[in-house]
Amino acid sequence: MTASRTDGVDPAPNPHATAEEVAAALEDTKLAQVLYHDWEAETYDEKWSISYDERCIDYAKGRFVAAAGDQPLPYERALELGCGTGFFLLNLMQGGVAKSGSVTDLSPGMVKVALRNAENLGLDVDGRVADAETIPYEDNTFDLVVGHAVLHHIPDVEQSLREVLRVLKPGGRFVFAGEPSTIGNAYARLLGRVTWEATTNITRLPFLRDWRRPQTELDESSRAAALEAVVDLHTFDPSDLENLASSAGAVEVKASSEEFAAALLGWPVRTFEAAVPQEKLGWNWAKFAFGGWKTLSWLDENVLKHVVPRSFFYNVMITGVKPGK
Repeated sequence: MTASRTDGVDPAPNPHATAEEVAAALEDTKLAQVLYHDWEAETYDEKWSISYDERCIDYAKGRFVAAAGDQPLPYERALELGCGTGFFLLNLMQGGVAKSGSVTDLSPGMVKVALRNAENLGLDVDGRVADAETIPYEDNTFDLVVGHAVLHHIPDVEQSLREVLRVLKPGGRFVFAGEPSTIGNAYARLLGRVTWEATTNITRLPFLRDWRRPQTELDESSRAAALEAVVDLHTFDPSDLENLASSAGAVEVKASSEEFAAALLGWPVRTFEAAVPQEKLGWNWAKFAFGGWKTLSWLDENVLKHVVPRSFFYNVMITGVKPGK
């Protein structure tokens, strides 16, 4: 059975943001979160090459195992905090990590898409529009809480982790992955900015204009980037994130990191894809992008993680357990 409860979900959130709305959101962090993620919801999976097949099932489960190690599976009931389109939880469920799930996000648009994805996959998932600092579930509800690229959007991360521990059952585990490291975020932003400027300027040349997106689309991407700078509130050093989780009350806390060489390729690739017409990027480009990322991820995992400090890698992961079992 597939549940489809959508407490508080707006059936038709605004898919775009005007310049005036962006200006207002610059002064209100949580408004910016809703506006940006509603704006991105319907195209988010395409933008980040998210799928619900073997490729992303393996990726999601790989992140879970990298953070938490081998655990007895499946968990009975899991929650995804800041679910976006449901990428992490839905793929973990397909990979046998959890039997049933719940999704929450501050963005009605994201919850709507996540529930639609779950329904299409035949997964037992319910959803609620919710603030991560006040999770709308009872104490001791979940066996597992997960999130991907969510903690850096939350104003009070320690309060959110306290809430995570509250809704976990004693002995329950949380796993958060895909968080930007402080050092990694600095070089990723620089690479993205340089790639964007180079691509949008070079495609002004007459013989390359068919590689240039319409100016209205480029302007919209620029407004989205302005909001992205507002909604990305934190970066993390792995040790600092461990301290936050421990202060919130977790035990068996451990942070790890991944993607150094892979991030040096990934950020220019994603930025280039956002700057040129989609029809220009065919199978050969996709093969290069994914194959290059896989190769460099292997290099990161098997060579560089043994010689490069963990704080230099782009993605930070954190896991911990609620005491008491």
